[in-house]
Amino acid sequence: MSASTTSALERETMARVSRRLVPFLMLCYFIAYLDRVNVGFAALEMNKALGLSPTAYAWGAGIFFLAYFLFEVPSNVILEKVGARRWIARIMVTWGILSGCMALVQGEWSLYLVRFLLGIAEAGFFPGIILYLTYWFPATYRAGIVGAFMVAIPISTVIGAPISGMLLGLHGVMGLDGWQWLFIIEAVPAVLLSVAVLFYLTDKPADAQWLEPAQRQWLANRLEEERRSKEAVVHFTLGEALRHPRVIGLGLVYFGVVASNYGLSFWLPQIVKGFGLSNLATGFVTAIPYAFGAVAMVLWGRSSDRTGERVWHTAGAALLAAAGLAACAVLGSPVMVMLVLSIGALGIFGCLPPFWTLPTALLSGSAAAGGIALINSIGNLAGFVGPYAVGWVKESSGSFAMALLALAVLPLAAGILVLAMGHDPALEQREAAPAE
Repeated sequence: MSASTTSALERETMARVSRRLVPFLMLCYFIAYLDRVNVGFAALEMNKALGLSPTAYAWGAGIFFLAYFLFEVPSNVILEKVGARRWIARIMVTWGILSGCMALVQGEWSLYLVRFLLGIAEAGFFPGIILYLTYWFPATYRAGIVGAFMVAIPISTVIGAPISGMLLGLHGVMGLDGWQWLFIIEAVPAVLLSVAVLFYLTDKPADAQWLEPAQRQWLANRLEEERRSKEAVVHFTLGEALRHPRVIGLGLVYFGVVASNYGLSFWLPQIVKGFGLSNLATGFVTAIPYAFGAVAMVLWGRSSDRTGERVWHTAGAALLAAAGLAACAVLGSPVMVMLVLSIGALGIFGCLPPFWTLPTALLSGSAAAGGIALINSIGNLAGFVGPYAVGWVKESSGSFAMALLALAVLPLAAGILVLAMGHDPALEQREAAPAE
């Protein structure tokens, strides 16, 4: 087959796969992330209604991630065995039901219980999707595709924050508080999408009847060639992947990035509310940094794919995140605070697409399932540490500015660590040239 024919076949195949999978997966992740962090908006009313201190709220927000950490690896290994379609549907229906149950919490301990169960239910969703994308997209496409998929994170706040602010206005309807309606209404899409997943997703390219036979064959051959090339360099077993220093190091890098993300996500509505705004206005202003973050994810991911450079794209964005958070400590006006937080969001979200190309260059098969899940679970421990650190420093110092300054240390350390690790050509499979 000529190079020009192969190139045309590749373009047509990848365009069709992207159109089929990426928008739907973005929608699923949009709902997942919204249900994970909407407790930040609910807190504007819930904390007072339930008598929660900043530290108690931080425990409730963060305990989700302790459960997430414990169940990530087994969940992703099961997905690799039983198929993404059935397992992702299971994850979505259980997290949807438990997210709605947040409306039933009565105090600290019921908050801790439901958030912990929600973490168990959702464990494996994000690393499962990252693994699933490796079944469909060759390495040269992955930063851009991961960026397009993960743009659901900032978009969930750009769209979800104003919606959450409006839902708080349902206070008193049918005897429920606004924060209870927020949890109930925002849980419904996850349950409905779990049914759609069963009928819409396809586990592997070989099963994709929506591709032409030549397209299925080309994609299967390309991915198999990459797998063989990777395993010819080094083939990790699941156990080796879970204890490899490079996998653990990538988990620590991700820890620093995720800490800044969730530290901001769970507390930004309260920071903005402190400017003296209404709940609705708080929703719109909270969305501003995330709009910048959405643009950064797409453009920075494309830049990384175009240049083939991963380490500096990851580190540079992490250092920018640290600078944006740290700058809040010396700025007082709401306008300047939102400006530097928007700069920080450029770094927080821009870091994610190039970062996730690093573990997928190293791992394949069940090692990829377990290794990606381990990296994500280590990183998501920061979902506990980040919000808790902000809550503790805020309660101790009385200042969100000092809390964000403390939080900035973690993405700073992540940027330095990823530069120190660099690439390991002896282990990583470099992105393969297209098959002829």
